[in-house]
Amino acid sequence: MTPAELTSALNWRYATKSFDSEKAVPADAWQALLDSLVLAPSSFGLQPWKFIVVSDPEIRERLRGNSWGQSQVTAADKLVVFTSRTDMAPEDIKRWVDRLAEVQGQTPEELKGYAGIVEGFCQRMSPEARHNWNIRQTYIALGQFMAAAATIGVDTCPLEGIDPTGYDHELGLAGSGYATCVACAVGYRASDDRSATRPKARFPADEVVWEK
Repeated sequence: MTPAELTSALNWRYATKSFDSEKAVPADAWQALLDSLVLAPSSFGLQPWKFIVVSDPEIRERLRGNSWGQSQVTAADKLVVFTSRTDMAPEDIKRWVDRLAEVQGQTPEELKGYAGIVEGFCQRMSPEARHNWNIRQTYIALGQFMAAAATIGVDTCPLEGIDPTGYDHELGLAGSGYATCVACAVGYRASDDRSATRPKARFPADEVVWEK
């Protein structure tokens, strides 16, 4: 992809208001988008999230009731609910360090110093602050997911107009250690979605990009 093609894809992207419910995302494109979630960056690499792909029509209908009736929840081919860890406990850090050691051919003991730095950083925050930190990390994954979708011509719509508590109930998240923070509908724009042809309104670059 050239720089010009990237800019074109990002200009093409918009928060799709009306999805074509008859058009499905091809399997290879969907797998690439799932890969973009798995590969998303996070602070210390902790990945404090789970991404729930909701396919059950009945669950999606109930989630729409917790989304101010937004049609994207049921009309889009895919719906991904982004959930964040409600805390970051020592056992979470150990699980990550064990995985890091496994993948990089080290032992957890060799990564003990790194684990101590991560745990010290996390423990300086209150549980509420850790949860909020995890939510911010999850939005990084959402941004990568939406940008990746745009580069392969797949439409998305981030959904913050939802009741996270209602989503947690419908998805059975009580006691799981995860809580809903945002959702994203994925598919292809309907031919009659007038929002698709509206000019993208952004402040000029020199107003939002400062150089020092």
